[in-house]
Amino acid sequence: MHKDLLRLMRAERSVRRHLAVTMVAAVAAGLLVLVQAELLAGVLSGRFTSAALAGLAAVVGLRAALAWGQGVFAGRTATGVKSALRHRLLGRLRDLGPARLAAHRSGELVTLAGRGLDGLDNYLTGYLPAIAVAAVVPVAVLVRLFAADLASAVIVLVTLPLIPVFGALVGMTTKAVTERQYLALSRLGGHFLDVVRGLPTLRAFGRARYQASVIQQVADAHRNATMRTLRVAFLSSLVLELCASLSLALVAVPVGLRLLGGSLDLTTALLVLLLAPEAYLPLRAMGTRFHASMEGVAAADAAFAVLEGSGPDPVRPRADVPSTDAGAPEIRLEGVTVRYPGREGAALENVSLVIRPRERVALVGESGGGKSTLLHLILGFIRPSEGRVLIDGVDLRELDLGSWRARLAFVAQRPHLFATSVADNIRLGAPDASLEEVRRAAAAAHAVFVDGLPEGYDTVVGERGANLSAGQRQRIALARAFCRSDASVLLLDEPTARLDGRSEAAVVAGTAALARDRTAVIVAHRPAMIDLADRVVRLHDGHIVSDTTRRPTASAVEQDAPGRGDIGEREELDRGDAGLGVGEQDAPDRDGSEQGSPGRGGSEQGSAGRDGSEQGSPGRDGSEQAGRETAGSGVAGEPVGGARRQGQVAVVRGERGQR
Repeated sequence: MHKDLLRLMRAERSVRRHLAVTMVAAVAAGLLVLVQAELLAGVLSGRFTSAALAGLAAVVGLRAALAWGQGVFAGRTATGVKSALRHRLLGRLRDLGPARLAAHRSGELVTLAGRGLDGLDNYLTGYLPAIAVAAVVPVAVLVRLFAADLASAVIVLVTLPLIPVFGALVGMTTKAVTERQYLALSRLGGHFLDVVRGLPTLRAFGRARYQASVIQQVADAHRNATMRTLRVAFLSSLVLELCASLSLALVAVPVGLRLLGGSLDLTTALLVLLLAPEAYLPLRAMGTRFHASMEGVAAADAAFAVLEGSGPDPVRPRADVPSTDAGAPEIRLEGVTVRYPGREGAALENVSLVIRPRERVALVGESGGGKSTLLHLILGFIRPSEGRVLIDGVDLRELDLGSWRARLAFVAQRPHLFATSVADNIRLGAPDASLEEVRRAAAAAHAVFVDGLPEGYDTVVGERGANLSAGQRQRIALARAFCRSDASVLLLDEPTARLDGRSEAAVVAGTAALARDRTAVIVAHRPAMIDLADRVVRLHDGHIVSDTTRRPTASAVEQDAPGRGDIGEREELDRGDAGLGVGEQDAPDRDGSEQGSPGRGGSEQGSAGRDGSEQGSPGRDGSEQAGRETAGSGVAGEPVGGARRQGQVAVVRGERGQR
């Protein structure tokens, strides 16, 4: 019996009750065989009158009712166990977070949670009741046979253990073969899902037909594994049936000879011949049900491997999430080190950082530097290997993650849209939001395109937002964040990546409004997004290499106002620092400018006011000298790609010497 499944069933009260009723019904129906054989032998031998047939019919009817009840409650048991296991599995996948979840293929997880766990039906509705019957009925039959005929009882007692012995020998082979079959099924499901998702790319590169042949090969492997499993199952059934038949022959032949010789009466002979098969039948049924349930057992093993795999540390007693007067918390990282399983180096190493309430911090640096890992730390998706993350002085591991995440608004680099209406996608983080609130959130995120969709906010979005552009998906993600009006922390992971100039300008404008009066952490590479930040923190190989304050926050002014000096001069200097950080990025901007090179619209222009106007900016041929005089600070009058970015101050790239 599967220990993990039994532990799960004991933990679920309703499942435990249904399982108990199933077992009792199965055992009662098995024990009624003794009464049925007794009555039938008496009627056939003339010991009982024909009136006993009414009792026989009642016993048969009662057995049928018990079998029906067993089937009903066994089905409820299977449904409850599968539901509980799926809930635990999905909860575990949620707790693992994106980093650890990446170790599992999504197609294999879908196969496991769906088709795989459905295989538990045979185990829960057939094998478990068969175990209970096999444990009780053969013993009861032996007791009755010893009372009726000692010689026949001894033969049954000697031959009866042969069935479980041969069943166990064949079962070890069956388990290995069935596990290989389930692995082939998981591989087929995972590969097929990957191919379907990447079909446009495969067709673009002319590899669709090749992948079709690969799927055929994987399907053939699954078919061969299934046929091997069926072959073993049929052979095992043959062995068990042969063993039971020979054992019954050893009982029936002496009984017939003794009956002919007159040493055995007819009633006893009939009783022995009716009860002897019932001693072997439960064991044969258990072996048959065992083979039918092995696929579900393999799926259960895979599910419990995910549930008990490496993951977050055990959670300590939780505390309520503290709050500040303004609602925005202070986030503090103290000596944080993060290591992912299977990787040699640390994603973050000894990182210490303080993000004050209502402060906007931009995280910059090359890909793989640890920016997204830092966001996942704040989200609670991963836990530090060393150090701790504090929220208003309380360790994040001690907080209720559900309550903490209710205060977060998260905009991913690749937001996931579900195959439901636009309105439901926007109200994902606020299910009770009205349509008017959804419209206001969309307007604040500049998602005005929704009104032009065929059914407006009721338009069903394709899977993963297939019928929307990247910019439209990003603005819907921003609208999700706007819909969580009570969120006090904003987390953005490169929200303007791969967007055109107009979409980028809309997202930047929406982000600027969304970050107002909130603590914001923004992973960014684009100058327009970096310019929204009060501080720019540069990460390289998991270390903080620079931390530059660009403009004072409200909380910083309150805490450190006397010693800040001239803010205007500090702002000009820090813009040059931010420009240096961006200039060292390894990827060019959309307009084609390389590292440290000027933008398309005269990026090294003279200093400009915050309103975005160009104070006597020269053309491309005269911009360099003016840029040197202003230490690399200025305004891009147009967004990347040529569209005008109104009110957004672009961070101008400069050389280290110019700084």
